[in-house]
Amino acid sequence: MRAVSGTYVVLLGMNINSGSPLLEGLLGFAIHRTEHMARTESRGRWLQGYLTFEATRKNHRFGELVSTLKNPIQEFLWGDYTARADRRYTYRVVPMYGKPGALRRGRSIQVTISTESEIKNTHAVFFNRGAAASQSYARHFRNKRPDRLPDGRAFKWLSRGLEEGLIGFIEKAKNEHWALRAAVYEFQHQPVLEAFRKAHEAGAIVRIIFDYKMGMNKPARKNWNAIKKAGMTDLVIRRTQNKSSISHNKFIVLLHDGDPVEVWTGSTNMTVGGISNLGHVVRDKTIARIYYQYWQQLSADPPAKEFREWNEKHTSLKRQNRSKMRVIFSPRLSLEGLEYYTRLMDKARSGVFLTAAFGVNQLFRNILERRKPYLRYLLLETAGANIKLIKRNLNNQIAVGGLIGDEEGMIDEWLREEYRGERLSGLNDHVKYVHTKYMLIDPLSEKPIVITGSANFSKSSINKNDENMLLIRGDKRVADIYLGEFMRLFSHFRRRGLAAQARTKTQKKRFLYLCADDWWTKPFYERDSAKMKERLLFS
Repeated sequence: MRAVSGTYVVLLGMNINSGSPLLEGLLGFAIHRTEHMARTESRGRWLQGYLTFEATRKNHRFGELVSTLKNPIQEFLWGDYTARADRRYTYRVVPMYGKPGALRRGRSIQVTISTESEIKNTHAVFFNRGAAASQSYARHFRNKRPDRLPDGRAFKWLSRGLEEGLIGFIEKAKNEHWALRAAVYEFQHQPVLEAFRKAHEAGAIVRIIFDYKMGMNKPARKNWNAIKKAGMTDLVIRRTQNKSSISHNKFIVLLHDGDPVEVWTGSTNMTVGGISNLGHVVRDKTIARIYYQYWQQLSADPPAKEFREWNEKHTSLKRQNRSKMRVIFSPRLSLEGLEYYTRLMDKARSGVFLTAAFGVNQLFRNILERRKPYLRYLLLETAGANIKLIKRNLNNQIAVGGLIGDEEGMIDEWLREEYRGERLSGLNDHVKYVHTKYMLIDPLSEKPIVITGSANFSKSSINKNDENMLLIRGDKRVADIYLGEFMRLFSHFRRRGLAAQARTKTQKKRFLYLCADDWWTKPFYERDSAKMKERLLFS
């Protein structure tokens, strides 16, 4: 077993060697978790799942989570998505044998691991729950819109610390020794605007560049109305140049006594309906300084040609740069940025993990259509016609945003007895499922690469829009956090894709129920299959 810990996710990759007698009669794995609360205090429980054996289904209520001790996990990769940040856990994995309703335990193994802190170290990474529609939300909040529930408890559950992290970053500017310089696209969430205003009232110098191409896009009008409502018109700078593009940045630079010290970046727009988003704090003065220089250029509202030249000069990709962190600003003179990303992708040795909210650029498709011996995972907002060619390569694993049941809450008849219908929040018009923009290259290796920021890995994001991307080399802690969150969403949407594809009675039964014998293990040992490669990669 291999354990990989993020902040709120622990991935467990299990393996049994091919041909081992331990595979005979294996009905899955039960997983026990002990949380070590203090030096002498701990509490343990068996982790839970949704699936049961068909023979024991009558023992459980509709929508009920079930213990893996009686209904074991029939996978070799499992994610614990109920972990908490900065905690120590012991996981004990027990192979289960026998028959449904009369299981017996095999010999267990265990590992103790600590989850990462959200707030410590050079990098602080915040992911919200990001599942636009889920069984968990349906169970907790009965599918009611979060803005129609009292006390903001649904928003807090969905945020999972991201909004608190963003406001906490702004609140560091607590007096005249501090300053904030922000560049934003959608800027409408009143608690965030109020945090900026309070920093200003406390004496900090606050200036915010925002997208203001009136008549060109809806966010610009919403931004201006929210700014007026918050009484912040004197704190903002309007970005009006380059009418055919968007000012798509989402970053804040924190300064102390005039020196840039930290940066907040990522894909989170400052709106009430942030879906599948992340915030990333970098506590590095060199990185903060280059972001501040970029902000200073933006503040003059430069035309595209002039700004492209500055970005090419100050974040050049022509020069060799093997430092642990580098930034890539847009717009640029050419597609060199995309070409750079695809070269990194093509050099991967063990795996690639990519989110693509608005489709897959042709340069990326060219790489993905090439045969590689390892898996490449794509998490998409929508499938699109160009996905068919990528899918032909069986080493490309694809999950697309979706839900069980449609947006009106209807649900396929064959799923009705086992699953709750899911509904979208109704807070997002354009992007409903996946909004993050990051790529992981060989994340489980000794030299992982994480690329993250505001850009959608598209032509427009490189040569037209205002964008920022951060490339981090060799930081296994950051890679582990991103990988856990990627697989959390990927597994969520992959399962919904399987439900949508189930047509025959046999396919539906495989989706709904655990297998009553060891047949379920067979696909994981088929030579060169994706399931085999995933088993070996994560274990």
